[in-house]
Amino acid sequence: MAVPAPNHPCWQKLAGGALANIKTEHLGTQLMAKRMTRSTDPLPARAAELHAYFTKWERILSAEVAQLTTL
Repeated sequence: MAVPAPNHPCWQKLAGGALANIKTEHLGTQLMAKRMTRSTDPLPARAAELHAYFTKWERILSAEVAQLTTL
């Protein structure tokens, strides 16, 4: 499964707190989720950062990418 486009509504949901609901064993993704919940950046900036992260690590985060649009 490919990473959804940057304008997909899932990124806004994830940046708004749904990222904490992703099931993952990947430490980097767990740390990203914690950082996103504590961030004071505007929602669009967090959404763009999440898209960039999952695009970069798409190959090793296939299980997590598959969950992105289901949350």
